[in-house]
Amino acid sequence: MDTSKYRLTGKKNISLKDFDPNETSAYEHSKKKAKEELTKIVAEISQLQEKLYAEGKQKLLIIIQTTDTGGKDGTIRAIFSGVNPQGVKVASFKVPTPIELAHDYLWRIHHLTPGKGEIVVFNRSHYEDVLAVRVHNLVPENVWSKRFQHIVEFEQLLADEGTTILKFYLHISKEEQAARLIERIMDPSKTWKFNPGDLEERKLWDDYRKAYEDVLNKTSAPQAPWFIIPANRNWYRNLLVASIIRDTLKDLNCKYPEIKEDLKPYFEILKAELDKAKIPLPSVPSPKPEEGDAEELVIEPDEN
Repeated sequence: MDTSKYRLTGKKNISLKDFDPNETSAYEHSKKKAKEELTKIVAEISQLQEKLYAEGKQKLLIIIQTTDTGGKDGTIRAIFSGVNPQGVKVASFKVPTPIELAHDYLWRIHHLTPGKGEIVVFNRSHYEDVLAVRVHNLVPENVWSKRFQHIVEFEQLLADEGTTILKFYLHISKEEQAARLIERIMDPSKTWKFNPGDLEERKLWDDYRKAYEDVLNKTSAPQAPWFIIPANRNWYRNLLVASIIRDTLKDLNCKYPEIKEDLKPYFEILKAELDKAKIPLPSVPSPKPEEGDAEELVIEPDEN
């Protein structure tokens, strides 16, 4: 699946009107087939995440931004619900607390970025300080306008320190947002999500659109690229984002740590206990060695 056309190079400015939130051109098969493909990709992500965690050297930051009802939670749930939570964290940023407001706006962000071996997903992020803060005139333009450069330099710092960064803008239409809001009113299982204040935010749709265009144009860089994801169709949105994350994890080429100690003595001790209890050895698959991997330790069980 070629996802390259959704990646912004940062070399030229874009306009969101040129991106169709309904398009599904990178996948030529059915919606049913796409869901089957997603299941396979999620399993791959789980395996790759385990290697990332076991290796303990690299880190991945995933930033997801969108308008209300854009599908942040659904995307995270579809891709990471089957992944070991020990190595994956989701950080959601709400209205700043008094302590957070007493510091610079990046203060509450930095300590939640991933450590070695971790994947961290930002459900909203530091970009709210050049989006909602701007649209609602919470600070003057001469304040928020400087933050684009701050953010680029902040993400460059993270990249220089070994963090791989992926940024996804989930692109939906205003009409699709209306349909999702009314679905929340009609569906008792979703009514709790409805907030009348969302209708007030809809009045600012054009302001948000301009703010997002500035974000995408001013902060997409090779070390921290933005992807514009057509998100009117949930199945396509999930497939695209999952494919990009899977491919990125593959490119990290993480390896399980090499065990240099001779494990055979420990094997014999534990095997003797199982033999005494007349319990057979567990069945363990033998994965094919990856290119460049050291030769694996092979312990042949004694034949009884």
